[in-house]
Amino acid sequence: MEGNQTMVTEFTLLGFYLGPRIQMLLFGLFSLFFAFTLLGNGAILGLISLDSRLHTPMYFFLSHLAIVDVAYACNTVPQMLLNLLSPAKPISFAGCMTQTFLFLSFAHTECLLLVVMSYDRYVAICHPLRYSAIMSWRVCITLVMICITRVMTSWACGSLLALVHVSLILRLPFCGPHEINHFFCELLSVLKLACADTRLNQVVISIASVFILVGPLCLVLVSYTHILFSILKIQAAEGRRKAFSTCSSHLCVVGLFFGSAIVMYMAPKSQHPEEQQKVLSLFYSLFNPMLNTLIYSLRSAEVRGALRRVLFKESHLQTE
Repeated sequence: MEGNQTMVTEFTLLGFYLGPRIQMLLFGLFSLFFAFTLLGNGAILGLISLDSRLHTPMYFFLSHLAIVDVAYACNTVPQMLLNLLSPAKPISFAGCMTQTFLFLSFAHTECLLLVVMSYDRYVAICHPLRYSAIMSWRVCITLVMICITRVMTSWACGSLLALVHVSLILRLPFCGPHEINHFFCELLSVLKLACADTRLNQVVISIASVFILVGPLCLVLVSYTHILFSILKIQAAEGRRKAFSTCSSHLCVVGLFFGSAIVMYMAPKSQHPEEQQKVLSLFYSLFNPMLNTLIYSLRSAEVRGALRRVLFKESHLQTE
């Protein structure tokens, strides 16, 4: 086992099994999505920092979500684009483990942010008159400190989880071929290359998925169950429509993120083949970070207003 393991210096990422023309088409399309993800989330960060009206708890957490989304995309998409240009691209063993470590850390952080943002929406809709008091900057700073502490804890837990997975991977022999049937070093795809029993690895993944996915999702659902009952009590149709519109963006993000992740890591593996796993991975590595920009900008009157104010200010300065 040790002899086999020491020989593993790199893996080969197979990417997508497609023709050259389709791969070039996907390269252009995914490059456009990647650029939009970087520019869109960068624009959100810029607007939140420049416009004082967006200095609220919700947009504070949204700015951190944008940072996580950019990190998500930068961790996996560049390697995928290289694979589309040059199929069967090699990646070093250390680089592969680093990519897995970062992916798990970003996923854990995003779960935490989605839970905190759901609580913010719960207070805003279920206790609108008390929102300013409950989510005052004093309380917000306290929440921020708690959030920072939990984020640091999540990074530590994510690091520990990554170390556990890496240590479990290192104990496995890889007899070859060292070809990962994925566009990045996704944990389940790496485990398929091991020529030994991986039941312990699968048990650890299942336990981690319960705490990282099911736990935060239950907290989010509790918040939105209270929100739904509060919305149903609103008499005016316009009030109900506005409340639903306020929450729909967050629900879209929660559904895309948790839905794809739960299907990927908790559904029976026989239910979805390897090619379907790649498509599911695209949701939380490329599509979800890109859609977050569309959902939170185009569906948010505050963000659109901030963008108009910034553009008007720049055009006014140019005319002067």
